[in-house]
Amino acid sequence: MKDENGADSEGSPLGQLITMESWRVPETSVRRTVKGAIRHLMAQLRQGITPEEEPFQSLDDLPVLSEWQRERIAPYPDFFAQARTLVASLETLRTTGAFNRDVALIVAPPFSGLRESLVRLPTLEPSEAAPAPWRLVAPPEDLCMTQAQARQWWDEQDLSGDWVIPELGDFWLRHPAGLALIPELLSRMAAGETGQGIIGCSSWCWQFWSRYLPDAHLGPLTPAPLDAERLGRWFGNLAALREHRPLVARMADDGLYVLPIDDPDDGVRRKHAGFLRDLAIASRGNPGVALAVWQHALRARPEESAEADDPTTEESGKYRECWVVHMDQLSLPTMLQSYDRAIGFILHALLLHDGLDQERLEMVSGVKGAPLQLALSRLVRADIIERGDASGHWRVTPLGYPTVRRHLMSWGYPVDDF
Repeated sequence: MKDENGADSEGSPLGQLITMESWRVPETSVRRTVKGAIRHLMAQLRQGITPEEEPFQSLDDLPVLSEWQRERIAPYPDFFAQARTLVASLETLRTTGAFNRDVALIVAPPFSGLRESLVRLPTLEPSEAAPAPWRLVAPPEDLCMTQAQARQWWDEQDLSGDWVIPELGDFWLRHPAGLALIPELLSRMAAGETGQGIIGCSSWCWQFWSRYLPDAHLGPLTPAPLDAERLGRWFGNLAALREHRPLVARMADDGLYVLPIDDPDDGVRRKHAGFLRDLAIASRGNPGVALAVWQHALRARPEESAEADDPTTEESGKYRECWVVHMDQLSLPTMLQSYDRAIGFILHALLLHDGLDQERLEMVSGVKGAPLQLALSRLVRADIIERGDASGHWRVTPLGYPTVRRHLMSWGYPVDDF
């Protein structure tokens, strides 16, 4: 179920699939942003909104959220709900005739939650859109194959219907021996030799393959970016699902509201800060990056402990209040001051493949031994990359992603379109 902005009522930001040609980054023009802020201020003045009569006491020195508080106020989304939303959105496109391909290729930037959602499809209850359980297609352990071996491997996979590949980046290596599987799959899709399926694909992986195979016209879809209003509704939904009460978020320095966003139907008008607009621009509408910054920016009073949130207390029915630090006051990861070529090779390889273990990272980046270990150590200390405990894969962090993308572009690397 979605609201009027396409955001899922269960807390999913992936409620609206659009064509890649329709995707637009949230507005970044300084002139337009200033004009929008002026229009917003004038509208508030016309509505008769005035500052609080008493001076607001700055709360800039409040501590960051504890892990427990973050799970209550700004939790990670329900990826099962997002999986249901994606299937429903795709079925709507097919029903209306806006999409008529057997295989839906969904391209999204890192941290959108696409992989995490699609990997849960086989565990969902069958529906009208998928009467049988979705079948997960996993990559082979050895990605180095000849064309003949790739054909044989795909011949052995059941692609007759309702199958899903959570991340296409798991099926290749940017190495002469690791390029065979994806062209074979894409050629079968173009020839209509597969049943109905869904493929998730990182925008960096698609940037490579859309140029490697420019004639592969597969009509990829993508989740719509989150603007300020959709971010506000999503953050509010996430907190309400866990807290079962409204979340009120205000700026720590002046008390202006961030959440809830104004609802024309409730007749309440609040004086809002521009935080969500700034966050939409800084994250380029990316839900995972925006959520990571949101978690980093939130503050709570020290006395707000687990006991204060006991649902048996009389306070439990009230709204939950927290505080937000300005974007320009946040200590976000920054790129290493001295540029080592190994840094660029490593970061680009990790984004192309949505993460790599150390052996494959050496193969793809060409950086090995001591130079690799030193570079990884420096990037970890800068909070730009991290290593997953379960998979052992190195990945760029959501907070580090904006600076990584900007620097790869400035260093001349091909970057994604998001």
